[in-house]
Amino acid sequence: MTKDVITLTSRMPDPLSVLAGLLSGGPDKLVGAEGEGAVVRLCDEQGRPLVTVEAPLLVQVRGEAQRLLGATEPEVPYWWTEARATTGVKEGEDLAGTFAARLATLVGGTAWPPQAAKSLAVVKTEGVGVAPVPAAAQPAVDVLTDKVAVVIQDRPVVAMTAWLADAFRAAANGRLGLQIVTPPGTRLSPAVRANLPGWPSRWVVQDEKDGYYDGLSGAVLEWNSGMFATVVPPDATPDDPRTPVAASFSRDVADTGERQLAVSYRAVHPADDRLVLGGALEAVWREITGEPPAGWGTEEPANLPWSLRQLTDVAHERAPEPTWLVVVGTPERPGVATVRISRTKGGVEEDVTLAFGYGPGEEAPTDAVPRAAEVLATRHDLQSMLVQVRKARRDLSVPPRFEGPGVPYAFVLGAEEVRAMPGDRARRTPLAEPPRELGPRTRPALYYPFPGDPSDMSGWQHFEQLMRHLKGGQAT
Repeated sequence: MTKDVITLTSRMPDPLSVLAGLLSGGPDKLVGAEGEGAVVRLCDEQGRPLVTVEAPLLVQVRGEAQRLLGATEPEVPYWWTEARATTGVKEGEDLAGTFAARLATLVGGTAWPPQAAKSLAVVKTEGVGVAPVPAAAQPAVDVLTDKVAVVIQDRPVVAMTAWLADAFRAAANGRLGLQIVTPPGTRLSPAVRANLPGWPSRWVVQDEKDGYYDGLSGAVLEWNSGMFATVVPPDATPDDPRTPVAASFSRDVADTGERQLAVSYRAVHPADDRLVLGGALEAVWREITGEPPAGWGTEEPANLPWSLRQLTDVAHERAPEPTWLVVVGTPERPGVATVRISRTKGGVEEDVTLAFGYGPGEEAPTDAVPRAAEVLATRHDLQSMLVQVRKARRDLSVPPRFEGPGVPYAFVLGAEEVRAMPGDRARRTPLAEPPRELGPRTRPALYYPFPGDPSDMSGWQHFEQLMRHLKGGQAT
């Protein structure tokens, strides 16, 4: 497994401290170089990367080390420095561990995982040097074929770090799938789950008993023709594929009492230089939790305190290219959102997916949903919104086992979309309960509540009926 070693320090790792850490490979093996997104990459004489050290990141958001590493963190702000050791090369793992140990000693801090921090002695290596800039500029992958790039991770939560985001982009630019391989104890962050493309990209879990299986579907996998693919039984047919499911995926599936309140919406704002972005998300967050988000960033860990102005400035600087963001809550009220801001013919679009987590003794505040919907509809150019309740982890991470889908709780259609519907189609639906009007009577948005128990899967049938009706199809 690839080893990621992370150093958390209260002081910024200065260049001399980083240099001292890298001297764990021996002073005769080190020369200076810079790569995009990385301080330095140590390679063997064949150019194979052994260790990549990322630029230190100043984290100003409380709880990120606990959320992503399960580690005790220093008081904010603190510096997060990652060193990634390449799979299958013992010298790389030793170099990364010794680098972290030296950096923590020199700057003052701790290394994660604790057992990965090696002694301060120089690591004996042969033929180790620093990669030239073109090689160092490429994201680190562990296996590369003509079909997929494979990344192997061994950490509690696979997060959308800067280098993993680079791997996603490089795979997409090369028209390759991205396959993430982890041990069974690893989980995905919602940000990684939301960005994982379709086939042949997938999350591959390596289990001692079941071999390889898909962490999201449970399908048993095998390495075949240059990628991990589903196992096809001899008696399978196109009409009956009979894809086997790993026993570990569905084992010990029980209702723990944990719940998630999931909200996804799209807002389309008129393009204006005075437009401030993120206000819709903050409004929903305040209605659901009583407080604004804690922090945000363009990668994980989310490192910046919540700021509408800074968020808007970043999106403006990147325009007309889209901007992707992650937004987080506090440890006391877990919340994670992914935001995609893009410029379209209709204006500036914000596509948001967010979720809040609740434990067995906590109740999801579903009574706040209509208020949040009305604020979005009347103040933030809401186009549509779907709210679901899920039986899923309070910490919002995605485990490699079965978790049932969310159940629709409410759907909201923005005022412009209601106005564009012919006749009374938006108001006269096949649902038992009529929609509620949000906002002014002359230009209302419509809120469609779904009947029954939020844990009743029949809610999807009602949702499907509504969507078919709104699109002009025949309701059943």
